[in-house]
Amino acid sequence: MARPNRRSFLRTTLATAATVTVAGTKSSGQVRGANETVRIAVAGLNGRGGEHVKQYLGMPNVQITHIVDPHGGTYKKRLDQIAAGNKPAPACVQDIRRVLEDRTVDAVSIATPNHWHALMTIWACQAGKDVYVEKPCSHNIHEGKIAVETARKHRRIVQHGTQSRSSRAWAELAAVAKSGQLGRLLVSRGLCYKTRNSIGTRPDSAPPDELDFNIWTGPAAARPHHANLVHYNWHWFWDFGNGDIGNQGVHQMDVARWLIPDAVWPRSVLSLGGRFGYTDQGETPNSQITVMDYGQTQLIFEVRGLRTEPLHGQGVGNILHFEAGVVAGGRLFRPGRIEGEPLPRVQGDVPLPKPGGIFENFIACVRSRRVEDQHADIAVGHVSSGLCHLANISYRLGREEAFDPRTRAVAGSAAATETLERLEDHLRGNGVRLADTRLKVGRKLEFDGATERFKNDAEADALLTRAYRAPFVVPERVV
Repeated sequence: MARPNRRSFLRTTLATAATVTVAGTKSSGQVRGANETVRIAVAGLNGRGGEHVKQYLGMPNVQITHIVDPHGGTYKKRLDQIAAGNKPAPACVQDIRRVLEDRTVDAVSIATPNHWHALMTIWACQAGKDVYVEKPCSHNIHEGKIAVETARKHRRIVQHGTQSRSSRAWAELAAVAKSGQLGRLLVSRGLCYKTRNSIGTRPDSAPPDELDFNIWTGPAAARPHHANLVHYNWHWFWDFGNGDIGNQGVHQMDVARWLIPDAVWPRSVLSLGGRFGYTDQGETPNSQITVMDYGQTQLIFEVRGLRTEPLHGQGVGNILHFEAGVVAGGRLFRPGRIEGEPLPRVQGDVPLPKPGGIFENFIACVRSRRVEDQHADIAVGHVSSGLCHLANISYRLGREEAFDPRTRAVAGSAAATETLERLEDHLRGNGVRLADTRLKVGRKLEFDGATERFKNDAEADALLTRAYRAPFVVPERVV
């Protein structure tokens, strides 16, 4: 295949056909030596973008050639960071498509807002680049699926930013759970107890001169700019973010699923909650309970954005409820005992991640081309991100109910009922008058993991994807 020039590449990426693909601009399928330089572009320069830059600066024979952000005001701090690392200054670019034209770029490291993650991954894979993409790897389930298929078609290394997959301790705990030494795993619980204060309400305004708001908006529907979008509070708007379950929570969701032996997609999902304690411009819940059915195990996820005490010593973390007792903080607490004890050891081979952190592992796999050595391959990230999306779809299709009497949606599940009771106590402790407050109770949805669609619910299926704004279109299928 002839290599496209700048004009033909842009023409392809700007096409609006649902089956659009982008011809590769680099074919880097060969194993590379440790002394060969990996040239990388970092896209998204606030928050996690700074960590991406830091990680690559500390690696031998890795060069940051481009920094990419539609907001030109972000460049200086990263240029200063790179200069302090005694590395050459990269090019500063607002539009990722300019970088994807460059045949010398090997990889793109994505730390943009969520709504750009999958499309940028897809475009980069089509352009022959490897990808590190922050969590969640998608803004909805459809585009995550397309990202996986595109990575496979173009034989790209695509690593997902769920760093716990680099943890030997979590891998060993997953082996303990699978061994059956503690009996059945009854509940795998993830917690995102992280204070999120009111963001207030900001009026529509002209974007700053240095911000290309069209590029920033990307695949989302066009809307006026306001100061609660750029840079951080986009997390709490459905067009751009996924709430805290898809922000901080996707890390703990990934662990919660990993610890359920052989778990992929759940049979069903139910999510309930609300935005309690204040009235502001945010759209996503700051308090949310999600219950997923994995057969003999329930996955229960809790989000709390108001001030709260930890559960079993965990605030942002994971708790396992076995027949033998509760595992929290790496200790086993048997029923009726206050003191924890060491976890049992698993005999034989335990599948452990390769040494090194998740960024180091990414670069090692870029060199080796061994997808199987990745700590957090895109297929793993797609499912764990997808669980967050399932929760939000259930929640968004919900109806508002009074707190009293307690909703029957959790009836029949002692663990879910206890979780809701604790949420009610938590809200009261933060001054929320439950008698004057409505709880949004999501629709219980059955899910078919083989097709990645819901069973007999067209309204829920419609939320598996979105209407994309041309030319920033995730294709309907990979061709």
